[in-house]
Amino acid sequence: MMLNGGFFRLPHDLPKPVWRYPMYYIAFHKYANQGFYKNEFLGLTFPASNQAGAAATVTGHEILRDYWQVELGYSKWVDLGILCGMVVLYRVLFLLIVKLTENMKPMLQRLRFRGHAPSVHVAEHGSKSP
Repeated sequence: MMLNGGFFRLPHDLPKPVWRYPMYYIAFHKYANQGFYKNEFLGLTFPASNQAGAAATVTGHEILRDYWQVELGYSKWVDLGILCGMVVLYRVLFLLIVKLTENMKPMLQRLRFRGHAPSVHVAEHGSKSP
């Protein structure tokens, strides 16, 4: 999931069928990286390179939008909230899996050993003849 979380490959470069939809959106790295980038770059200005006709400065907003391809429709706090929600969701999901396994294990063992019960052979003892 780290490969498609927006760090090694930019979001618009990811193949869409599997890696962008849904893998990119369920990877926690996406929200961690975007929150980090928003925290570091928003509100800053940088001197631009000496290109003819270019602006004298580049804003952090432009860097996030054009270079890092960060979604700027929400704040870094939403990213943090999504990460905290993922922690809670995964903990609850893990608890449900553990409890379901605890409850299903005895039932599966009963089904597994049902056919292996030892058979009981009853023999009739005949009477002794004199």
